[in-house]
Amino acid sequence: MSATTSTRVPEGLATRVRRFTSRRASWIPVFAALAILLALLLVGQAYFGNFLTPRVLSSLLLDNAYLLILAVGMTFVILTAGIDLSVGAVLAFTAILGARLLSEGTPVVVVVPVMLIGGALIGLLIGVLIQFFDVQPFIASLAGLFAARGLAFLVSLSSIKVEDPAILWLQTKLFNIDGWYLSPTGIIALLVVVAGALVLQFTRFGRTIYAIGGNEQSARLMGLPVVRTKLLAYVISGTCAGLAGVVFTAYQGAGYPLNGIGTELDTIAAVVIGGTLLTGGSGFVLGSMIGVFVYGTIKTAISFLGAEQSWTRITIGALLLIFVVVQRVIVSRSSRR
Repeated sequence: MSATTSTRVPEGLATRVRRFTSRRASWIPVFAALAILLALLLVGQAYFGNFLTPRVLSSLLLDNAYLLILAVGMTFVILTAGIDLSVGAVLAFTAILGARLLSEGTPVVVVVPVMLIGGALIGLLIGVLIQFFDVQPFIASLAGLFAARGLAFLVSLSSIKVEDPAILWLQTKLFNIDGWYLSPTGIIALLVVVAGALVLQFTRFGRTIYAIGGNEQSARLMGLPVVRTKLLAYVISGTCAGLAGVVFTAYQGAGYPLNGIGTELDTIAAVVIGGTLLTGGSGFVLGSMIGVFVYGTIKTAISFLGAEQSWTRITIGALLLIFVVVQRVIVSRSSRR
């Protein structure tokens, strides 16, 4: 009797978690974000007359490749109902570290892995604080933010120009296809999006991410590797921040310890606008990409208007408020069902 019960309980829990996560993993917020993006593009074209051009649209990826990479890593974390406030500071730390090493003659084949490992280690530190010391994700990632920013200032207090041709090539090389152009940084960002989407949708690790965000207690009772998965989620976010540091260094042509201030908030906003629930368990990397493009479109439109870029944050803040309200409605309806 007991043996039968012991086999049925996990199966029942597995079924409930699958149903719960599939119910919550809704595409509705993603389509809403896509509708907003299309509306912004059409309004921009109607107002400016030259908004929907290959050059302007190509710049959405070219200018926001680093943000797109950060958004992919942040999606993994938020899907587990966590948060990572350190990504902007990690970007600055890895960028200034890479610029310093390059200026001292370190080969680029060594510098890039060091930048990625540096980001991954900070992500691992945050994950350890959360999992083994029961620190809230907000506080743990805030500690990671201060640590990374402090390390950036330890590396250098001033800007360091990057002259390595391999790094600069990532941004300066443009592949032109009938007026559309794509840089290696954009290709890297798109590859990260594809990799993130495939991992979340077609691997056991990805399904565990959704299960943890949907109901962590049920995931534990099912015997899923909750601790390892959440640690890896923060390592992925840190690694993406390190890679974003590489891309941002190529984009700016320099490293500076004050880079990335507020970037973590832009990243979170893009992910949430793209339809990922802050409560975890529902969201898609594709939605985060759309959220980044919404952010980039607003920034471009404000630049066309000649207005201050502070209006970008005001507009993003308003959109974020709307999407948080929409998310609450979705969660409440799911709970009633």
